Amino acid sequence: MHQKNDATGAPTRRRLIAATAALPLVTVLTRPARAAEFNYKLATGQAPSHPVNLRAQQAIGQIQEETHGKLEIKLFPSNQLGSDTDLLTQVRIGGVQFFNLATSILATLVPASGLGNVGFAFADYPAVWKAMDGALGDYIRAGIVKAGLIPVSNIWDNGFRQITSSTRKISTPEDLHGFKIRVPPAPILTSLFESLGAAATPINFNELYSALQTKLVEGQENPLPIIATTKLYEVQKYLSMTSHVWDGYQILGNRRAWHALPEETRGIVSKAFAKAGLAERADVAQLSQTLEQQLAGKGLEVVPVDRANFRTALQKTNFYQTWKMKFGTQGWSLLEDSVGRLT
Repeated sequence: MHQKNDATGAPTRRRLIAATAALPLVTVLTRPARAAEFNYKLATGQAPSHPVNLRAQQAIGQIQEETHGKLEIKLFPSNQLGSDTDLLTQVRIGGVQFFNLATSILATLVPASGLGNVGFAFADYPAVWKAMDGALGDYIRAGIVKAGLIPVSNIWDNGFRQITSSTRKISTPEDLHGFKIRVPPAPILTSLFESLGAAATPINFNELYSALQTKLVEGQENPLPIIATTKLYEVQKYLSMTSHVWDGYQILGNRRAWHALPEETRGIVSKAFAKAGLAERADVAQLSQTLEQQLAGKGLEVVPVDRANFRTALQKTNFYQTWKMKFGTQGWSLLEDSVGRLT
C-alpha cells in the first residue's frame, strides 16, 4: 500500500506526525531485555508437580524480582541434568550452582547429614523440627560448609519414608527377611534394611521405576509425595506405613558461585529459599495426611504396621551402636537430646 503524498511528492504533515508518534512505541517493543548479570541453574530430582519444585519456582521468581533481574535461576527438575550422585559432583565443581539433595544421599559426602536418617528415631514432625532447626541442624550445616558446599537455607522436608511392594505385605519385621528392596545410594538406609534381614539394593532414583517394572527389585521405600508424583503405584501392590526414616532436602550451593554474588544478593537468595522451605514443609505434611487415601484409590493396598515392633527388632541388632560410633559422640548426643535414648 502506497503512502499518500502532497503535490510535491512529500508525505502529508498528518501522515508524518502519525508515523513519528509511532516510533517510540516500536522502539520500546523491540528493545532487547536487560541481560542478567548471573545465570545460575537449580537442579532437583523430583517431578515438576512435587512441592519441592513448586516452591523452588516460587523462590526463583521472588529472587529475580528482588534482584531486579540481576540473578536469573533456571530450574531443572526430574534429574534432567543427571542422577543425584552425578549432580552432587556437578554442584561441587560448579556445573550447576544450586542442587536440592536428600540428606540420606548427601551423607555419602557429609556423614553428619545422615543423623537425620537414623531408623525409627523421630516419632513425629515436632521432634524432627526441634532437632533440625536447633543444635543438630546447626551441626549438620557446619559439616556441609566443611565439605566445601553452602547450605543455602534451613532444611526442607522430604517426609517420612514408607515401604511399597509388588510381591508381599510388609506388616512385621519378619516380613522383610529376604525382601529385595531398592534403597537410594545411602549407606545408612542400606544398613537399616540389611539389619532387618532385607536384601537392599542401592539404585539411583532416575532408574527406580524401571527397576520395579522389570522386577529387578520387589519393592522400594520413599515418602508418600514421591510415591504419588512418580506414579510408583503403577508398578506396586502394597503400601506399608512404616515411617521408618525421616528424610529432608538440603538446598546446596557451589561455594565459588555463591561468593561471586554480592552480599545483598546472597541475603535475598537465602531469605527466599528459607521462606519457600517453610511453605514446602507445610505442603508435604498436608499431602502426607491425604495421600494415603488417594494412593489406596490408585490401587495400592495400605498395610498398617506397629512401628514399635520394628524399632524393637532394630534395637536387637547392632544398627544403633554401629552408627553411634560412625557419627561420633557429639553428633549422636545432639540427636538423642531431641529424640531420647536410642541405644
